[in-house]
Amino acid sequence: MSAPGNGTLRVLPLGGLGEIGKNMTVVEYDGSIVLVDTGLMFPTAEMLGIDLVLPDFDYLRERADDVEAIVITHGHEDHIGALPYVVRELFPDDPPPVYGAPLTAEMARSKLEEHKLDVVEVVDIETGEEFAAGPFDLELLHVSHSIPDACAVIVGTPRGRILLTGDYKFDQTPVDGTPTDTSRLAQLGQDGLLLLCGDSTNADRAGSAPSESSIGPHLKDAFERCEGRILVTSFASNIHRVQQVVDAAVATGRKVALVGRSMRRNFAIGRKLGHIYAPEGMVISPKEIDDYPDDEVTVICTGSQGEPLSALRRMAHNDHPQIQLHSGDTVMFSASPVPGNERAVNETIDRLFHIGATVITAQDAPIHASGHGYAEELKLMINLTKPRYVMPIHGDFKRLRLHAALAEAVGIDPADIFQLENGLPLDIDDRGARIGERVKSGMIFVDGLEVGDVEDVALRDRRMLSNDGVFIVVATVSEVDGTTISDPEVIFRGVPFIDEADEMIDDLRERIERTVSDQSAKNGDEGGVDESELRQKLHDDVARFVYERTKRRPMVLPVVVEV
Repeated sequence: MSAPGNGTLRVLPLGGLGEIGKNMTVVEYDGSIVLVDTGLMFPTAEMLGIDLVLPDFDYLRERADDVEAIVITHGHEDHIGALPYVVRELFPDDPPPVYGAPLTAEMARSKLEEHKLDVVEVVDIETGEEFAAGPFDLELLHVSHSIPDACAVIVGTPRGRILLTGDYKFDQTPVDGTPTDTSRLAQLGQDGLLLLCGDSTNADRAGSAPSESSIGPHLKDAFERCEGRILVTSFASNIHRVQQVVDAAVATGRKVALVGRSMRRNFAIGRKLGHIYAPEGMVISPKEIDDYPDDEVTVICTGSQGEPLSALRRMAHNDHPQIQLHSGDTVMFSASPVPGNERAVNETIDRLFHIGATVITAQDAPIHASGHGYAEELKLMINLTKPRYVMPIHGDFKRLRLHAALAEAVGIDPADIFQLENGLPLDIDDRGARIGERVKSGMIFVDGLEVGDVEDVALRDRRMLSNDGVFIVVATVSEVDGTTISDPEVIFRGVPFIDEADEMIDDLRERIERTVSDQSAKNGDEGGVDESELRQKLHDDVARFVYERTKRRPMVLPVVVEV
């Protein structure tokens, strides 16, 4: 799809609508683009062998030269995690600058360096500092969240100002002592805000979110009741929570070990920038855990969402190289499952119970507070900023609809509220705002370091193999007349039937021989064998035979050997 016409302001969500995660929004005017957030999601159970899920940014492939800047609101994976892949795929030679508040910028540098993309210019921006990118005047506005340096993004355009809130809540007693900048939000409302793109994650929860600072005392209380080792799992980027765990460990005389590469990396970044403080000698390596009594050890690890390769998931399956869980351990989930991750989290918890560990979740004790505002806070955001138009973002369709209802409840005209989805742009020009022409959107997969399409044949094959297994049939035929030279070979793996396998395999060999014989007779006087045609016929006949006998559809791989 081409760029919008001159004078048209376009806001195009490529991720984060109709889902929780992989947030990415394009703001476009007069042929220039600012990209706000480059997030990812973790794979669901049916995405076999997939490591990460990214937004489909195909819209930007032919527009890469038009991207003036990438702005990251904060350092959580659903907002920053896709950055290295976006840079590598779209800007291999001349990447645009990446902007973020100091902690966010440092996390961006770390990710880019890990992918050997350290040629990208990453710029630290203080909140309230204006900077230009093409026709856009940009500003970061401080908001409270579960990570330091979280920001909303103000995008000034010739059409008016847009506010993309990022993730936020109105925490009056935040851990870092700096609440959301309500005075700047109110000023935006007085000056005139064209469009509010607001976080919808907790639109379904009444009232206001509890303060992040309320969690520290509850963690300490929980620590005091534990006699063995304590493992706390949280998002690696939730630096405020990590500090609270460290404080609880200090208060109860425990050492702290960090497990998980992203946890160690973010802890080091937080410590470097002064967001985390741990007394000298407090932090030990995972190898030193066994040198201390169980009641003197705390482990902070990744895996709060049941991610397949995370530290806690591996511990739960007795597959971690350094830590083996045992009865008497207590595992605290200081995070809530992201919608869609409940199954993976519950499976991990069940494995922990099987080992004999005690599990404490946010349902059992107040050891987690959401970083996203509840319904009253979403209404406060709208009342402060008084936007001309409202566009709910960052939420599944239920939460987007509920956010739209909240906007209507505080006086926004329903005609000025736009419930969109990924790939549907909002275009604003002299005639007002309207939904534009749909563009390609969806998701793309990361398998290892390779980026592939959602329709990748490999993923389809993995699903088939996981469900019904594979049959390999080898037919050895004469290159002269196409007849069978030796008995067909049949190999099967992962086929869930088979009580009378020997009898079935004998029958299958007869079917294969009959197929080869029929194909040879079909060739008649021409002799020889059409290898491609024979393979296809073997595939069809074997698949039909196996389904008749097992009511399963395994993958069938025919091999023809000419002798």
